[in-house]
Amino acid sequence: MPHQKPNLPQKPCAGCGRPFAWRRKWARVWDEVRFCSQACRDGRHPAAKAVAREKSVPDAEMELRPLDRGRTTR
Repeated sequence: MPHQKPNLPQKPCAGCGRPFAWRRKWARVWDEVRFCSQACRDGRHPAAKAVAREKSVPDAEMELRPLDRGRTTR
């Protein structure tokens, strides 16, 4: 049976929104940690880009914009 760590604190990532658990290297700065990875910190994660886009665009404009899925229209 693998070792599990059920008592570690978790918080949601500010970039992608997924929960991430406490790590030993973050012991002194846990309250300051906001991102689960360097990719989310840099905005490279697809979910992080979507969250950043939603935060930067007002709700009224978001409803008017077409979905951007990386495809070009012909």
